[in-house]
Amino acid sequence: MIDLKKRSGLPLSWDSKQEQLGFSEGMAAENGAPEVRRRIDMQEVLYDDQAEELDRLYYMYRGVALVKDLPAIKKAGLRYDITAIRPGTISGEYVKTAGHYHPPKEGTGLTWPEIYEVLHGRAHYLLQKPASDQPGKLEEVYLIAAKPGDKVLIPPRFGHITINPGKDFLIMSNWVADGFSSLYEPFRQMKGGAYFELKGNKAPEFITNPNYSKVPPLKRCSVIPVEEFSLITGLPFYSVFRENHSAFRYLTHPEEYTKIFEAYREELGAS
Repeated sequence: MIDLKKRSGLPLSWDSKQEQLGFSEGMAAENGAPEVRRRIDMQEVLYDDQAEELDRLYYMYRGVALVKDLPAIKKAGLRYDITAIRPGTISGEYVKTAGHYHPPKEGTGLTWPEIYEVLHGRAHYLLQKPASDQPGKLEEVYLIAAKPGDKVLIPPRFGHITINPGKDFLIMSNWVADGFSSLYEPFRQMKGGAYFELKGNKAPEFITNPNYSKVPPLKRCSVIPVEEFSLITGLPFYSVFRENHSAFRYLTHPEEYTKIFEAYREELGAS
């Protein structure tokens, strides 16, 4: 049993044998059960679309919260999720999420941002920025390696995939604006992200996805703290919200924080 309380600020645990999240009394989640992503759901975006290893790849618990906090979270227009990604490989490719983009927020010219927090395990976040509305032509691609306690910002206009390169379950939380649907089709259309991460003899290997017309070199980055957004290693997301219900306003009003988003993107490029 993996105790997640210290990292998450919530009375949560993960049972690796049963592959399920443990809730203490007073906790709630949408529908009470996770959405499960299976290999068959992912065939189109895998390095080997004929692979047959593994079945259940990851679990998504939407709207996790203390019941007493639900009114405040709803008023803020947010949603807090927990995702657990199993370890292992599929034809040599590390288990990953399907990948998605966010739709634009009407009237802003920006897509919705998102923030992630590693609660357990290791994570590789693959971020990619397409040229205008051309999903097959990419302008920037970053790989951010994160450990427990680290926070990662997905800025506007970027799509992203999370990869588990470790030997244990990767468990992470995220805050995102509620009320919009993620866009999975661009990744399906391109049969995956810009790069596939495969297990190598000594280190992971990154294979360029040939279905893209333009893929820039992969830029590896360290986690970048963003103090203005309370993205500080070791400071639990959920606890930040409980202390300040407007702490994550930039997720619902990204147009008010364009300078900070741009500074973050420039720092990624310079790292």
